[in-house]
Amino acid sequence: MEYQILRLKDVIEMTGLSRSTIYLRMEQGKFPQQINLGSRAVGWISSEIKEWIEARIRESRLVEAIN
Repeated sequence: MEYQILRLKDVIEMTGLSRSTIYLRMEQGKFPQQINLGSRAVGWISSEIKEWIEARIRESRLVEAIN
C-alpha cells in the first residue's frame, strides 16, 4: 500500500479547518493524529484525512435526511 503524507498547509486546504481547530480536534480524538516526520516536522496520512472528510459528509447527509 502506498501512503501519501500531507503537511499542515495541505490538511487545512482540504478540510477548511484552521490550525488551532485541527489540533483541538486531535486532542479530543475527533481528528486523525499526526505522524512525526523528523525533529520539527509532522504530517498526516492522506487516506486518513480523506476518510475523515467522507465521514463528515455522511454525517451531514444523515442529519439533513432526518430534518
